[in-house]
Amino acid sequence: MKSICAVLGVEAAGIKEGKYGLALIKASGTAAAVFTKNIFAAAPVILMKERMENGVLDGIIVNSGNANVYTGEQGLKDTERMAEIAAEAFKTTPERVGVASTGVIGRFLDTGIIEDQCRRISGNITSDEDAEIQAAKAIMTTDLAEKHALVQKPGFSVAGIAKGSGMIAPNMGTMLGFLYTDAEIPADELKTLLQKAVRRSFNRVVVDGDTSTNDCVFITATGKKGKADPDEFYEALEEVCINLAKMIAKDGEGATKFIEVEVTGTKTEEDAEIIAKTVVGSPLVKTAVYGEDPNWGRIIAAAGRAGVSFDPLEMTISISNGEETVVLARKGENLADIKVNPENLAAAKSLMKGKTVIFKLSLESGSEKATAFGCDFTEKYVEINGKYTT
Repeated sequence: MKSICAVLGVEAAGIKEGKYGLALIKASGTAAAVFTKNIFAAAPVILMKERMENGVLDGIIVNSGNANVYTGEQGLKDTERMAEIAAEAFKTTPERVGVASTGVIGRFLDTGIIEDQCRRISGNITSDEDAEIQAAKAIMTTDLAEKHALVQKPGFSVAGIAKGSGMIAPNMGTMLGFLYTDAEIPADELKTLLQKAVRRSFNRVVVDGDTSTNDCVFITATGKKGKADPDEFYEALEEVCINLAKMIAKDGEGATKFIEVEVTGTKTEEDAEIIAKTVVGSPLVKTAVYGEDPNWGRIIAAAGRAGVSFDPLEMTISISNGEETVVLARKGENLADIKVNPENLAAAKSLMKGKTVIFKLSLESGSEKATAFGCDFTEKYVEINGKYTT
């Protein structure tokens, strides 16, 4: 699928050899980024927080297989070296190169591998579909699928690729996102819009509750198609981010089902967001979804401990597969009791057999809403992470 390379001014290349991969994405323009809030930030995060103040990029280099975290001064030097290596390929200065890493924590980078891979693919940087596919594959770790998204408007396009499967929790998880547009957007405005879009997308994904050390989302505006309406641009940006966020949730480590939690009728968007993330992040809710058990008591228990004040006797809880909906409880009345409403309970269980399970919570406290995304917990998740480095 062609997404970022459908944006004017964007070219890419990538290589994956065993656990080690390298992606190059060449695009010049105004730029912005957001990063993990984990205090054990990766070396590339530390460096990029400083360099992104310039608000411009000519390209990005990304390695997979090594996170470059807890590596001290050597880690920072290795990150700087990565920027230098890519700068040669992009024919620019290191200060205008974005750097990102993903993989195992606590091991030093082998910059020799990175330099060799970069040398071998730098001549392959193009806007061809295959080039983008290779770049998307290069940044994957435990991901099972590439993640591409594209929204095309009459006057501009917004697109992105991402990686992420485990160590995914609010404030982003082990995810890397690279977004591009051919609209002309000033760097300060780009940063404001990116922060808003990330809050409503990547920051609402919970796979396992762990927040990574390497999370970052970059956006570059090449300006090749001129100025765009800010509202229309933001709408497209948010759509791209949400689409990528859903792909990350669906590709959660060991996942068999995608979970969406829609919370409506709250006093503030933040209240709805907190409840939605609490429910979708609950291990008990996740395991119930895996077992196709419509145990809605776990949902209200999670909503009740979220720290948001509301009247529980005003809440309505429903389950859906995206096409059909069953109301489980309404304003204090149990509508899925095994003795009184066995048909309703059976219908709810039937809706959980598919790949998508949607919980809808209406609180009747206000007019705000939010949606969070996640996946079920399975034995496979334990297997993957129990042997991650061995």
